[in-house]
Amino acid sequence: MDDFPAQIADFLESTAVKIRGLTVDRLRNAATWTAVGILAGTLGLVIVIFLLVAIFRLVAELTTVEVAYLIFGGLFLIAGALLWSKRIPDEEIQAGEVEGDLNG
Repeated sequence: MDDFPAQIADFLESTAVKIRGLTVDRLRNAATWTAVGILAGTLGLVIVIFLLVAIFRLVAELTTVEVAYLIFGGLFLIAGALLWSKRIPDEEIQAGEVEGDLNG
């Protein structure tokens, strides 16, 4: 019976550690990975933009600026047309005909 206060203190401490492990530690890990993901995405976007500018300037040096604009404009036009053809039409969204729709 002399060890009863120490047992209660140990029980309360172990309970607090378990609760912190289930709540605060998980949220801290999620916040850390979210911040790392945002940073990686931002750096990736900056790298892509710099590469596009560098490739454009290289093409402009090898040809003329007008031809470089024509090439890049054509590539972006083709990419946009491809993405546009893959979109989901508004009529299907409103009718609930989209696969994986939770409402339908």
